[in-house]
Amino acid sequence: MRELYLKTLKKEVVPSEGCTEPIAIAYAASIAAEHLKGEIKEVNIYLSKNVIKNALGVGIPGTGGVGIEIAAALGISIQKSYKKLTILSNFTEDELKKAKEIVDKNIINIKQKNTNKALYIEVELLSETSKAKVIIEDTHTNVTLIECDDEIIMDNNSEVSEDLEEDYKLFKIADIYNFAKEADFDDIKFILESAKMNEKVSEEGLKGDYGLQVGSKIIQKGNFNLFSNDASNKIIAASAAASDARMDGCAMPIMTTAGSGNQGIACSIPVAQTARLLDKSEEELARALVLSNLVTIRIKKHMGRLSPLCGAGIAGATGASCGITYLLGGDLENINYCINNMISDLSGMICDGAKETCALKIATGTNAAIQCANLAINGISATANDGIVAKDVEETIESIETLIQNGFKNVDDTILNIMLEKKKNNK
Repeated sequence: MRELYLKTLKKEVVPSEGCTEPIAIAYAASIAAEHLKGEIKEVNIYLSKNVIKNALGVGIPGTGGVGIEIAAALGISIQKSYKKLTILSNFTEDELKKAKEIVDKNIINIKQKNTNKALYIEVELLSETSKAKVIIEDTHTNVTLIECDDEIIMDNNSEVSEDLEEDYKLFKIADIYNFAKEADFDDIKFILESAKMNEKVSEEGLKGDYGLQVGSKIIQKGNFNLFSNDASNKIIAASAAASDARMDGCAMPIMTTAGSGNQGIACSIPVAQTARLLDKSEEELARALVLSNLVTIRIKKHMGRLSPLCGAGIAGATGASCGITYLLGGDLENINYCINNMISDLSGMICDGAKETCALKIATGTNAAIQCANLAINGISATANDGIVAKDVEETIESIETLIQNGFKNVDDTILNIMLEKKKNNK
């Protein structure tokens, strides 16, 4: 399993600038623009409900704007698809000006695609004489179709290895723990970059007035701060601050996990902060981050790439709690306790789109991660008598998938309808 775990980490822990759904839209639009001939007259964007939900209200780095239109227009303007999830980094003033001109022309049409896929992006560009279409499915960079003027340039039903994706469900917690504990440090030290990159964004979030300022207000000095200046609040503040900055359009890269920057934040920063407070070595931190990321990836596979439940608050924070437990000296039994505690606590946290208040969920998840790690290291666990928790931790994780498939079938529709109705009424 060693090679599979390393391959998974290198595939699923990757940098991105900005929220991944609008970036994926920009990426698709950029590819289409690179193939279109002539001046663009019309832009048609067809998106799955989950993509709309996660792209509708999130800040786009360096633009001062939010949402789908400016993201797509930037992709068209930039035309650097080779950058993939970093396509929105370091664009020029001229490229931004051109993007805003495209938005102002009111030629961008956004429609919901009737599809069973959680992640579906289709961008169609039209000029007087040409038409280009690009489709992305399943993962944020999985381009399955490029078509220009009725010529199929690429038709690839799946760039993603379905075998590898399916293997994520076979990642047993015991195997993940043993790999994290025993892997050669030279093989896994690359994972340290995830903490370094994300903590830089956290530092920016603590300094600036981003979003709701969830992180900075936890540690602010003054007469009206109910939070004490203790270790746990510092960890929570650092984690929330990174999300504050990211969701408000901070133009700094984030290391994502399983397709999400907030998941990357949730499973890396609490672990890195804990390691620093405990004066742990880089090797100990790397092992904890490997554990945290692989647990996040495993749980996220059961939730789905995009989900009605919060991936950062459930999968990412559970991964972090496992990493913290490991740093506290926990063994496999303690890790299992930790997962049962976290799922018992946070399994009902919904995802109502990507936006500034995601930082609140990060704060909640990080608080739970610390609390559940503290319980686990003291030998305390939720049991099979408690709700959806099972005797076997693997069954507990699988219960999340059952919950989503059978209990949350219409939740995304309901959330999206509320969001779209609100947007319509606010026009």
